[in-house]
Amino acid sequence: MQIRDLPYPDPGDPDVRSGPRFLLWLGRNQLRGQLKSMGWGLLHQCSIAGLPPAVGLAVQAVVDRSGSRLAWSGGLIAVLGVLISLGDTMLHRTAVTNWITAAARVQQLLARKTAELGSALTRRVAAGEVVAVSTGDVEKIGWFVEALSRFAAAAAALVLICAGLLLYLPSLGILVTVSVPLLALAVLPLLPRATRRADLQREKAGKATELASDTVAGLRVLRGIGGEELFLGRYRRASQEVREAAVHSARMWSLISAVQVLLPGLLLISLVVYGAMLARDGRIGVGQLVTVYSAATLLLFPLRHFEEIAMAYSFSRPSAQRAVRVLSLHRAARPSTVDAAPTGDLYDPVTGLMAPAGLFTAVVCGNPDEAGRLAERLGGHAQPGAGAGPDSAEGAAEREAPSVLLGGVPLDELPLDSARTAVLVQDKEPVLLSGTLGELLDVPSSGRVTAEDALTAAQCGDVLDSLAQASLATDGDPMTTRITERGRSLSGGQRQRLALARSLVTDPEALVLDEPTSAVDSHTEARVAAGIKTLRQGRTTVAFASSPLLLDLADRVVLVHRGTVVAVGGHRDLLRTEPRYRAVVTRETDEEIAAPAPGCATATIEEIEERA
Repeated sequence: MQIRDLPYPDPGDPDVRSGPRFLLWLGRNQLRGQLKSMGWGLLHQCSIAGLPPAVGLAVQAVVDRSGSRLAWSGGLIAVLGVLISLGDTMLHRTAVTNWITAAARVQQLLARKTAELGSALTRRVAAGEVVAVSTGDVEKIGWFVEALSRFAAAAAALVLICAGLLLYLPSLGILVTVSVPLLALAVLPLLPRATRRADLQREKAGKATELASDTVAGLRVLRGIGGEELFLGRYRRASQEVREAAVHSARMWSLISAVQVLLPGLLLISLVVYGAMLARDGRIGVGQLVTVYSAATLLLFPLRHFEEIAMAYSFSRPSAQRAVRVLSLHRAARPSTVDAAPTGDLYDPVTGLMAPAGLFTAVVCGNPDEAGRLAERLGGHAQPGAGAGPDSAEGAAEREAPSVLLGGVPLDELPLDSARTAVLVQDKEPVLLSGTLGELLDVPSSGRVTAEDALTAAQCGDVLDSLAQASLATDGDPMTTRITERGRSLSGGQRQRLALARSLVTDPEALVLDEPTSAVDSHTEARVAAGIKTLRQGRTTVAFASSPLLLDLADRVVLVHRGTVVAVGGHRDLLRTEPRYRAVVTRETDEEIAAPAPGCATATIEEIEERA
């Protein structure tokens, strides 16, 4: 796999049983790239290993006053220099390719899982953690995959050099061959402690980052209550804990590095002393001593890869574990049985909510969280296994809950793409991606609703005027004006209406809106509600709201109380006959609810709750 071929047509089915198994799966899927990198690494390492014999031959040729052998040795050194340059260049190229392609594979897997789970993902994993996995953790995982091939090449080079020294000069080769494994394994007892300290540092850094994010998000509130110094003190303590943990971790890794320098240094000193004694006794030549000493010196370079692979694994293992936590979540275990998206009524058997085909249905819930969960259910997002562990009681309850039906067909029996096309859910806080307004509205759609019609229905006239004034084009076309990330250059009401226009353009079979007019004034709200009803004429629309202006325009209103439909009718009829509906819509107090109303006998709030 080359970088130019990215993205992968299919990133594969990862092994998510554990972090190490996931790393092993990544390595197996890049076996060709790993072997290629290892091959170039062997060429590089063996060419370096060939320098000591060539230098030794040159020294011996000078001692023996042989010009021909000196010339031959010089030519050999020149060839080895070319091979070292070639091997080093291609090793770097292939190793970095392995890094980038591995990181791209993990990012594709995370993106696919995010698209599969939708908003259900954040019920199990915080959004910040998903971002951290797809950025910093992906880089650490790629580092391990990249370092693995270079480590394998270094290990193979060590074996070849030791074998060559044994054959070339057994008296010194035995000393080197016995010492090298000890040098390579000397740091193993220190790795568990170093890993624990690194994990503790990352944990404390994550808590400090979370505290900083919460502080920035609530800065306005903190200033209002005078709590800046309190939170500043907390962040200072958290940052000091991170610093102390980082120092402890660095001390451990510096000790490992010191061992990697000290022990090879002792080997070289022993080799020089013992070799000098042999040369003095005439048992070996000067050129042979130079050759063995140079080879032992060059062994230090491959040995450094043992430290690097230990560090790479130490940092990538928890990163892989976090990636596995996200990738192990699943949407549904039921196979798809229907190919095409059906049409008809949208019905939730859990709550009894029915949204007849072609009508504008408004849903009133006293609990906003309950409304959000129900909206997700209607879109097929709250699927079995997405919100709870497979062995938990919550997960078991989700598996037993029947799916929402569209035209009598369960949504979880539809292919994911078909389910998302048939039922579109716009949540309470939709996100606007950066780009031009034209790109924002360029979404998969039926083609029956134009961008102009959607913008008109969502009452985006003032938004278009603002974008036209901010446009850099001479014609002031708002469709070519760039919208900043998350629409921060717009007000809350403008962002909400643009998101509504984007949803209207898609023209799904069933459109579910969660508080679509909560950020606009009452006059705009009435016009938006009328625009939705007109544009969606003949299409199924469900709006979760408590605004009388929107409820009065709905074809039918449904009251959901404690997870069950308790009343269905028109807005004005429910105001007269249903105290619980009136309490939510008009924000009445308990005393006002207890007062008699036309068509409703006097009752206390407790009695009303008992009747429910």
